[in-house]
Order: sequence, then structure tokens, then C-alpha cells
Amino acid sequence: MRSLFHKTIGFCLLGVAVVSCNDKEDPNYQYMPDMYESVGYETYGEYKVFENAQEAKLPVEGSIPRGWMPYDYENSAAGLANAKANLNNPIPYTQDNLAEGKGLYTIYCAVCHGDKGDGKGILVEREKILGVPSYDDAGRAITEGSVYHVMYYGINNMGSYASQTSIEERWQIDHYVMSLKDKLEGKPEREFEEEQTSLLPSRADANIYEDAGDTAAEGTTENNQTETQE
Repeated sequence: MRSLFHKTIGFCLLGVAVVSCNDKEDPNYQYMPDMYESVGYETYGEYKVFENAQEAKLPVEGSIPRGWMPYDYENSAAGLANAKANLNNPIPYTQDNLAEGKGLYTIYCAVCHGDKGDGKGILVEREKILGVPSYDDAGRAITEGSVYHVMYYGINNMGSYASQTSIEERWQIDHYVMSLKDKLEGKPEREFEEEQTSLLPSRADANIYEDAGDTAAEGTTENNQTETQE
């Protein structure tokens, strides 16, 4: 009887020990856990399982990241002239877009170009940078296309703002810059256009997650994506 009692106590203590050491997130025994715990590879690491042993692969040729549109004008004098003559602002000239453009202009541009676009920003007044032209400079004769091109690539002492701003934000700034140019030239204020669906950027604005069972919704989404890409 005493032996059975001791055995019972021993089994209980053993059970408590086993349960206390158990970790629900890390089972003691796993059978072929490869599907649960994937192998981690270091970016740009060298592993034999990959072609040429290179972990990081280049994107498929011709692929375009979501939310980004390719810019077809090259970074050259000819590209600038081409953009100046042929590139137009694709977003509507609305009060909201102009207001957004003004806010962004104040952040990125006014420090050099001035609040009025006359080339007398605070850095110019402090003689930290010289030679900033006014937007009404007849020799430059800026256009919507040339303004965007310069924001995209930069020119002379002005660096590119493609990494700080989105496509739509640059076009909003473009609208505001052209409005400052009109004021400097004494032209009447441009009338606002009706709000339209923005076509920028690329597929980011297209709803590609419509219910697969809704045929009409799918058709609409496909049409929207086609128009966006165009």
C-alpha cells in the first residue's frame, strides 16, 4: 500500500514537471516542421538553392512598381525642351489641388524661390545661394512641363524632388508655381475646373480588390485600370 502511494506521488510530481516545462509556442517535438518554420535568408546573401547563388533577384524586365508611373522624358537638355513643349499637367486645376500645391511649395520651394515666386527666398536673402530666377523670367519662359521636369530631375544647384514627393504632389506644386507666374505677369486668376477622378499614380488608385463574384464590378475595375495605365 505504501509502495503504491509513493508511486502515485512520484507520477504526480513527474507530470507537474513535464507540464511546467511545456511551451505552447515551442512544442517539444515537431515532425517535419519545415512548413511551419521557414528558412530565413539574408538579403543579398549567397545560397546554393538560388540561381547563381544570389538571394536578391532583379525585377522582371519591364515591370512597374505599384503606385509609380514611368517618366518618358530623359534627363538632358533635349528632354527638358521636349517636356517644356509637350508635357501638360494631367490633374485638374481645382481649389483643393491649388491649396495642396501651396502647402507643398511652402515646404520645399519657398526657401529658395520665395513665397511669391520672385526668386527671393530666405536663403537668397541671406546670400546662401544666388542666381535663383523669378518665375516670370522671360528668358526661361517656364511651362507646366518644364517645371515638372526640373522637379523630377533637378537642374543646376537645385536637386531632384522625386524622392520627397509623389507624382500627384509634384503636379499640385506645378499648378501653384504657374499661378505664381501668372500673378507676377499681372494675368487674371485662372478659373477652377470641376473635380475629376485622378489618374495618378498608375494602378494605385484603381480598386483591384473588387468582389470576384461581382461581374459588373470586375468590368468596371478593369476599365478603370486600362484608363489609368493609358
